[in-house]
Amino acid sequence: MDKVLPGLLMLSLAVVVFALLAVGWRSRLRRQADIDPLPVVPAGLGAPLAAADGQYVASTTAGDWLDRIAVHNLGIRTDAELRVHPEGVLFERSGAGPVFIPAGRLTGVRQDSGMAGKFVEKDGLLVLSWMLGARELDSGFRTRRAQDKAPLFQALQELISAAPQANAADSGK
Repeated sequence: MDKVLPGLLMLSLAVVVFALLAVGWRSRLRRQADIDPLPVVPAGLGAPLAAADGQYVASTTAGDWLDRIAVHNLGIRTDAELRVHPEGVLFERSGAGPVFIPAGRLTGVRQDSGMAGKFVEKDGLLVLSWMLGARELDSGFRTRRAQDKAPLFQALQELISAAPQANAADSGK
């Protein structure tokens, strides 16, 4: 009896904590219900300019690395492959569905040491800033191998700098 009562108390406490977490996540989903749908992955993507395996950290409101975006499973950390295509960026997330960011919606890329509960060495994360409707988001990615980060970062910078030119050329048609 000495160990049963404390064990039951700890189990009850754990159940209450998980129930509160679920209520909080549902509340976040309701507050973010106005977020636009994700862009559809184009059928004919060009060959990847760069790619790497790693971990999709999460998407947050831009500038607020603690405000996870719950809708569309954007706040869920998962293994992923990040591919940079001429048309945009594709996160192939395991268990959470793909996230495609058209090149014209990318607003920046930077290296950072943390976001949404994931903290690593200095400049260990790639953080992509992009627009989803009227809302700017930050999406984090950590490469599995350190040597994959520099080519990805370079390809992303080139894609972002070329996107306004491509958009200007399209508007003249």
